[in-house]
Amino acid sequence: MSGPRVREAVEPAEREACFAVRREVFVGEQGVAPEIEYDTLDALAVHVLASDDEGTPLGTGRLLHGPGTEAKTGGDPGVGSLGRLAVRARARGLGVGAALVRGIEEAARGRGLGAVDLHAQTHALGFYERLGYTAYGPEFPDAGIPHRAMRKKL
Repeated sequence: MSGPRVREAVEPAEREACFAVRREVFVGEQGVAPEIEYDTLDALAVHVLASDDEGTPLGTGRLLHGPGTEAKTGGDPGVGSLGRLAVRARARGLGVGAALVRGIEEAARGRGLGAVDLHAQTHALGFYERLGYTAYGPEFPDAGIPHRAMRKKL
């Protein structure tokens, strides 16, 4: 693989590929209930998809911003919320996650946002710190998994 191809998922088949990766990782591997994993914000989100040279989906993530997403973005119109970052097991360790984060940050910059927030599973704090994110606030549970809030100024 020459490196993942990351793009905004605008076509229905691309969005379904994003949901399939999330289903595999969050519902299948981590045991998150489907009714928690999928929410009304999916309709408002910018979905990003990573694929290999053959077009096989490897990972996904989403960016929330604007009206209707205030609960995730703290009501600040200049801040986006990165979430639902998932990489298929066979693609981990290949730079897919970092490429997805960069793609989501690019989408945020393109929409005039000055910062990106996220809720990281605590085991992934180091990954996000290496990409320039800083943790803040206390640890909290989300879907029964410990998380911390993080932010990066763009």
